[in-house]
Amino acid sequence: MKKRESFELLGTEIKPGKGARVTLEVAKLHTNTPIQIPVIVQHAKKKGPTLLLLAGLHGDEVNGTEVVRRMIKKGWHKPNYGTVICIPVFNIFGFLNLSREFPDGRDLNRSFPGTKNGSLASQFAYIFMKEIAPLADVVIDFHTGAAQRNNYPQTRCDFRDEETRALCDVFASTFTIDSKLIPKSIRHAVTKIGKKYILFEGGKSNRIDNFIVDEALEGTKRVMTELGIRYFEVEPPKQPSIVITSSRWIRASSSGVLNLRIKNGQKVVKGTILATIADPYGKFERSVKAPFDGYVFNVNETPLVNKGDALFHLGR
Repeated sequence: MKKRESFELLGTEIKPGKGARVTLEVAKLHTNTPIQIPVIVQHAKKKGPTLLLLAGLHGDEVNGTEVVRRMIKKGWHKPNYGTVICIPVFNIFGFLNLSREFPDGRDLNRSFPGTKNGSLASQFAYIFMKEIAPLADVVIDFHTGAAQRNNYPQTRCDFRDEETRALCDVFASTFTIDSKLIPKSIRHAVTKIGKKYILFEGGKSNRIDNFIVDEALEGTKRVMTELGIRYFEVEPPKQPSIVITSSRWIRASSSGVLNLRIKNGQKVVKGTILATIADPYGKFERSVKAPFDGYVFNVNETPLVNKGDALFHLGR
């Protein structure tokens, strides 16, 4: 019987049945202090697929970081078969500043696959695509809504990719959304090299929501069980995932004070009053109504809005 081979990551050899914490270095601060991205890897004695759990691509999306942190803290990232790589915080720059962007103002998730000598964000993307992405078979990437926009638990994938769609069904988040690949996104770049990519969205930036975290953890354990990486006794979801095949942003028709009338995740019918927008002096109050039957899976929770702001993401 052949011995299980070691796993090499960023120049470090991880022997079968062992784990390691390695460091990805790409840049330095103005003080010449290196920016180090911790990467935690566990390599089983028995062969199996490699799963990458990724969070913090946007530095203010701390909900995803909490998901991966709990996986590590509870030891759930230790596989019986295959390998699990965990990156709780990818965008260290943004994490330190609780910001989505890099110091150069760029969005890391629009910088893939990156270049060796490009912008700082592009260099980060390049190193990831060279050193880490080729090692993974499946990636679960944890995100939240931006600013005050709150995402109800959902996974996104291109439904034309039947294998990834099947994994999203296994994850069994409240919503499963058909989402085409966006050029220069990490999902687009990693999918192009033949990897399976589950994008999980839940909660909003700069906030830890335990309801979201728990659903993400349960879904991750289901996927690990399905892949044969490790068996978890996870209860099936109370109801099947709601499949969204088309969606539309409902925008503010005027500026004013936003008063929400429905809850995130709610099913609505055409004409349902989703919110009201009023001026602070009592001169006007206008209703925001659902233009069709569907499910609300993203809500803007800011109290003050400008005309044209995205308020609700409504899906069929």
